[in-house]
Amino acid sequence: MSKGATTSGGKEAYRLEGPQNQFGVVLMCPDCRNPVPNIVEDFASGDYVCGDCGLVLGDRIIDTRSEWRTFANDEGDDPSRVGNAANPLLDGDQLDTIISRGDGGSGMARDLNRTQGRTTAQRHERNLVQAYKEISALCDACDMPKTIVDISKQLYKKVEDDKLFKGKNNDAIIAACIFLACRRESVPRTFKEICALTKVDKKDVGRTFKFLKTKLKEQTATTSSNDLIDRFCSNLSLDQETNRITKLLADKANDLENVSGKSPVSIASACIYMASHLTANGRDAKDISRVAGVGEATIKTTYKILYQHRKALLTPEILRKGSPASEANLINP
Repeated sequence: MSKGATTSGGKEAYRLEGPQNQFGVVLMCPDCRNPVPNIVEDFASGDYVCGDCGLVLGDRIIDTRSEWRTFANDEGDDPSRVGNAANPLLDGDQLDTIISRGDGGSGMARDLNRTQGRTTAQRHERNLVQAYKEISALCDACDMPKTIVDISKQLYKKVEDDKLFKGKNNDAIIAACIFLACRRESVPRTFKEICALTKVDKKDVGRTFKFLKTKLKEQTATTSSNDLIDRFCSNLSLDQETNRITKLLADKANDLENVSGKSPVSIASACIYMASHLTANGRDAKDISRVAGVGEATIKTTYKILYQHRKALLTPEILRKGSPASEANLINP
């Protein structure tokens, strides 16, 4: 018997001499040196252990046994170890067989494939998959978080299962699901942004959204001007001080009688226009209009009202010491 390689735990393995050396290295306890080693594989701790004296001969071993864990949603045995996890957004057991169209030119496989494609279950699942792909593409196009994608898909499946919009415009349904998901997760998006993203008419999206909200009994908060300011200021590359002043102006502007009835987008855009000029970091109404989706005339009209009430809006908190904000920087509308 002679010394050979070392194990992962640093212990030496011994190589058997002569005819017994038919299987290469034999792991043997260096303390017991039993010709018939009693080596125990402790998979719980990942160690090779001598069964006679308890000496650890190796560590970090890999468990090569089969794992028969249960992956079923219901109680009971499910010894399956292969295949993808079930997708809760699709119906059925998702183990369908697809018939190939190619069979060497006889045409039989093509006919079978066409017949199989006519089944109602497959067509329904295919429509769901197509809608999910469209939702993912639309949400990725405007950098929405994954939670919005998942909730939009869940809402769409709810609509399909309950047949709430049978025969209606599918693009409007997808747009309404995305908008409702944004409202639910407090990810503010305006109707115009959703319409521009999905290329669906604003009236169709609004009508579908209201109907969907009523049927699903969703209680979502309305979007305020402060919810939009952070994103608009970021897209306009404005600094934090301008952002802070814009939010203070919006809080005060909502209390003005002539402004309170205007949309949150118009108020946010006009406050950004005013705050950017206050801090001598002015942005044109054209640039703000491009980011916010509001007309230049609407921004200037709302700003004119804010300018007329500037004495009430420009509080000491806005014009505090050390801030670049100054009333002299404002432009006369």
